[in-house]
Amino acid sequence: MKWRCTRCGKPHANDDPPCDACGHNSFEKAIVRVDAERDSEAGSGGTPDGNRDPIPSGTVETGPEYVWACSNCGREHVRNTPPCSRCGNPDLERVEQTYDGLEQDLATPSWFEVAKPYLPIFVVVGIVVALFATGIVPTSVLPGIGQPSPPDAPGDGTESGGLDLEATEGAIHDRLEEERDTAESRTYDSGLAAYAEYQNRRLVEREFGDSDPEAVDAGRFDHACGDAIPQEGPIVITGVSAADYTDEAALADAIVAESLSRYGDAMRTGFDAEGVDVHVAPNGDIYAFYATC
Repeated sequence: MKWRCTRCGKPHANDDPPCDACGHNSFEKAIVRVDAERDSEAGSGGTPDGNRDPIPSGTVETGPEYVWACSNCGREHVRNTPPCSRCGNPDLERVEQTYDGLEQDLATPSWFEVAKPYLPIFVVVGIVVALFATGIVPTSVLPGIGQPSPPDAPGDGTESGGLDLEATEGAIHDRLEEERDTAESRTYDSGLAAYAEYQNRRLVEREFGDSDPEAVDAGRFDHACGDAIPQEGPIVITGVSAADYTDEAALADAIVAESLSRYGDAMRTGFDAEGVDVHVAPNGDIYAFYATC
């Protein structure tokens, strides 16, 4: 009776592991396969003397291959070397190795299958990028990107003495346009207005607050000046209050008159865009900041 390795099936003359082919340490008795056709011929007088042909020596039935499976997670191991390399379970059991589902396990997934769980994230990122790229959402909403937020400053930046200061800013632009020839017309630029607001509030905070906001470069604001450096200047009207003016147009006239007296032709010619901010300080002084390019 021959012996065979329980792992690779190689026959051996003696039960003397390890296997000289794979090094496995367990043998089992080999099963000798009987040639059914020769057996039939011998039983029906297939040989001259009526005897059965001898069974060819060395013919060994190929049996199943075995592995050692973890009783906890099912991980298969080539050798009985606990604990389980996946879960650490100390119990491994000898089972017949099968290849069911191997083709499915070895199949390479498509890119779509790999990316499918992440499709919602890709969609959201694509929408956000599209919103910023089209300008629907300005980059200034992102911290550290886009236009800086204006500093806090004491006083009033939107309304004072019953007057709408933002409406006054628009009236200043309209009033200055009346001073210009049609060829010298300037557009009202929201980026320059934001820059003017930052600078104006910074000035008021330094005068009446308790902090010194950081200086910022005009290039951080989304204006139409390109690489050109905006021209700028503060206008301060003292000894009055917003309540002294009947409406926004009257306040705008006063600021324009003060601007023209200081900057003259620079307010009328040589530039394409402008922005204005008006802020009333705690003492009633009217601070206006003008930027153009």
